[in-house]
Amino acid sequence: MDLEELRAFLDVVQTGSFLAAAESLGVSRTTLRRRVEALEARAGVPLLKSTAQGIILTEAGEVLARRGRVMMQETSALLSSIREVGQEPSGVLRLVMPVGLPPHLLTPLFGLLRSAYPLLRVHARFSGAPLGEPLDGVDMAIHFGEDLPRGPWLSHVVLRVREGLLASEEYLRRRGTPGSLQELQGHELFSWEAPGDDAHTWPTLRGATFTVSPALVTADIHLIRSCCIAGLGIGLVPSVELEDPGSLADVLVPVLPGLVGRERPLRISVPEALAEIPKIQRVLSHIRRSLEPL
Repeated sequence: MDLEELRAFLDVVQTGSFLAAAESLGVSRTTLRRRVEALEARAGVPLLKSTAQGIILTEAGEVLARRGRVMMQETSALLSSIREVGQEPSGVLRLVMPVGLPPHLLTPLFGLLRSAYPLLRVHARFSGAPLGEPLDGVDMAIHFGEDLPRGPWLSHVVLRVREGLLASEEYLRRRGTPGSLQELQGHELFSWEAPGDDAHTWPTLRGATFTVSPALVTADIHLIRSCCIAGLGIGLVPSVELEDPGSLADVLVPVLPGLVGRERPLRISVPEALAEIPKIQRVLSHIRRSLEPL
């Protein structure tokens, strides 16, 4: 397949018009049309269709556009891997991460990366559902759970975290420590909204679930921990064993640790096309070593 033809087709798809795509690529509209028509001739079927609303994809075009983006990413990755052989990691590392990962965990990790690879820059984006959005242009996706990105990705479990309930000692002294699931219902509850899960259904260690009515539902893990530290209630979070910064009075303690919770993996997923790039391999190994003490 001719890469110039494929790039022309993908740019028309992205911009929605031949004129905008021609300006983006710096070629004439006639040249761009000729490349797309040549690609359609190779495919043997129409890929684009003109409507009153603009250019739209045919069914065959949708398939090619989806796979074509991966092919262009693989081509770019191959060239990058060749350029980076024998060199220290450099350029931009593009990450997508769950909303609310504790800053006191991310800050030293970023510091270690900068210390080890000073030529590397990080573009970090946060999402309530890292796998629920387009991952085009992402080098690494950090996410909780067993679900994997769609398409050719390689996934690594870098940490297994204990999901459970936390509250401050001050809150429990004031409101009492629940000794059962029934007593838990009388408390202020904060629920982490995990991707694909119902925040109103909490897990038990035996694999069952029970229904709650949370006062707060959020994908922001750090917000829940902060509310718990402030003595506002009991929160379900996927990181009960993680220490919180602050004075001893701010330490969170487990609630019903023998009844409520489960283990949840923290994964780093990498596009298969990027897995051989030295930058990705070194950074992934560095992150895994940094997380081993946890």
